[in-house]
Amino acid sequence: MKIFLYYIGKARDPHANALAEEYIKRSARFAKCEMREIDPRRLDPFRKHAAAQKILLDPAGGAIDSRGFARLIGERDLLFIVGGADGLSAEWKSRADLLLSLSPLTMPHELARVVLAEQIYRALTSLRGHPYPR
Repeated sequence: MKIFLYYIGKARDPHANALAEEYIKRSARFAKCEMREIDPRRLDPFRKHAAAQKILLDPAGGAIDSRGFARLIGERDLLFIVGGADGLSAEWKSRADLLLSLSPLTMPHELARVVLAEQIYRALTSLRGHPYPR
């Protein structure tokens, strides 16, 4: 299983990804994980990861708790996409396997990166019986 976290655009704060990168580094003990910033004009993640389950983060998406999120993690490759300042295009949303909301609260995209990376780490440790999720 591989987990890809793609973020549209660049973080405004050069330190914004440090915490997200730390959670991805920790997650790599349990699964292959890759985090990167993308330009949708140069990369089509749907084509690049055709077999992966595509989960797009969107405020209008469904909400799940951490246990439900852990159930998403399985043997299949996962592709998570966080939109930029303008969100995600309607065309991309229509191609998603799942639209997911991290919170009903509005948060900066840099913070959404951290929350998503931490939830991936939490799910992986929970599935492996690691004490972190307590």
